Amino acid sequence: MTSTDFSAAPPAHAARIRTFHPRRGRMSDRQRGALARLWPAYGLEIDDLDGPCDPAALFGRRAPLVLEIGSGMGDATAAMAAADPDRHYLAVEVHTPGIANLLELVERHGLGNVRVAKGDALDLVRAMPEGCLDAVHVFFPDPWPKARHHKRRIIQPAHVALLRSRLAPGGTLHCATDWAEYAEAMRETLAADPGLVDVHGGFAPRPEHRPVTKFERRALTAGREIFDLIHRRR
Repeated sequence: MTSTDFSAAPPAHAARIRTFHPRRGRMSDRQRGALARLWPAYGLEIDDLDGPCDPAALFGRRAPLVLEIGSGMGDATAAMAAADPDRHYLAVEVHTPGIANLLELVERHGLGNVRVAKGDALDLVRAMPEGCLDAVHVFFPDPWPKARHHKRRIIQPAHVALLRSRLAPGGTLHCATDWAEYAEAMRETLAADPGLVDVHGGFAPRPEHRPVTKFERRALTAGREIFDLIHRRR
């Protein structure tokens, strides 16, 4: 894996509509050290991909693969990967401190089944072979609440069709949000995809395998309801 410049601005070809807002953030010395030490072994720069992405080559072996879109500070990803060692976890994030924090957790807990990618998750998915994913997790994506920004939401028909195409038959697309209006839009969009089956016939009970993050605890403290949606590829 190659090194990457985490201070660089988004490339010029990133002019198309993005589903995320790139953020910069301060890193602690501990995080900077983890990034420098661990990125070459565990990191993937999506913009550097010049062909198909081979998950088996990325991990060095074949195993069911879970794609985590927007892993934040990485606590949930690390917890799920630690509890699920027979599957690989590929976390995608654009926030450098979050990437560094997850890398440190990977090292601390000896998580050989985690890799971290920086950049646009949809670009990564486009580079993946069809049917290669066992699950896709989209937990608490940016709700883009203003109507003029809805086009930036990751859960919309074209993106869902792309994600579904990379799921193996029986693979799951699991979304969660604390934004009620977005939750309803997600439900309608997922239900309209002919290749997906709604596992729970609407909003799902909170699954035990999804850890409660600091973000989710803040949402609950603020009185916001959490909505889970789980769909399976036919």
